Amino acid sequence: MRKLILGLAITLDGYIEGPNGEYDWCFTDQDYGLNEFFDRIDAIFIGRKSYEIAEQQREGNNGEMIPGMPALTEYVFSKTLTSVKEGAVLISGNSIAEARRIKHLPGKDIWLFGGAVLFDAFMKAGLVDELWMSVHPILLGSGKLLFRELEGRSHLKLLESKTYDTGLVSLRYSIENGKTL
Repeated sequence: MRKLILGLAITLDGYIEGPNGEYDWCFTDQDYGLNEFFDRIDAIFIGRKSYEIAEQQREGNNGEMIPGMPALTEYVFSKTLTSVKEGAVLISGNSIAEARRIKHLPGKDIWLFGGAVLFDAFMKAGLVDELWMSVHPILLGSGKLLFRELEGRSHLKLLESKTYDTGLVSLRYSIENGKTL
């Protein structure tokens, strides 16, 4: 079965965006492991808000959401959108059941790109297999937190860590589902 991997930038104080939705604090001076990550995946799960931001990003970036990102099957999870770009798949029904079904399809791993609401739902359903977080050396003090109230504890196993000269720390954990206290 394919793994669902949450991969994102996060501040040291746990925020994934600033109070006005900004992410200008994210380092872009090097790839920070993205190209290696791209080799592991062939699909992306994205929520409505993140999808809309990504579409704006594409407009000003020669059609690329992230420079160098390969073509991926995009699954857009939304109860309000009625259409998505050509080639993307809109998931508007039971998102948990659909995510489970897609994880069982053949292919590489799946990137859970965002956002926090989608992550929260998938985490509570036990669908997230790994966390790959690029911890940026900044304290925002406010904004959108990644972790909300979780149901119990989740045990994590460190798979990899890498420190960059910029102060960014890349952490990759597997989630030991079923092991809660």
